[in-house]
Amino acid sequence: MKTELYYLALTAALTGILWVPYVLDRMLKNALGDVAGYPLANFNQAGWAEKLMRAHSNAVENLVVFAALVLVAHAAGISNSAIATAAMVYFWARLAHAVVYLFGIPWVRTVAFLVGFGAQAVIAWQILA
Repeated sequence: MKTELYYLALTAALTGILWVPYVLDRMLKNALGDVAGYPLANFNQAGWAEKLMRAHSNAVENLVVFAALVLVAHAAGISNSAIATAAMVYFWARLAHAVVYLFGIPWVRTVAFLVGFGAQAVIAWQILA
């Protein structure tokens, strides 16, 4: 498997499991029927869980762009060390983003986001150049 596809799979898996801790918190703090249903009221949720929920939403939004770029590069037969490195950097930037979002470290969170954006830009440049 090409490196960029491997890191796409890791990124998708990471994004796919980020919801688990905040949903478990929600289940522990609210009636299970409310969690499983569609209540109109807001959930009682820990502050850390709300932060992780926002980090998850951000990860989902950015996965769309990252996945599209990696898959376009793959379909076009464009694979090089720049794309592989950018995919690896993207994964680690997204992991760092989620962790520092959870712990409320604002400047590091922004840097992690920008590093991930830069990795996407590198892949886009490799496709379009």
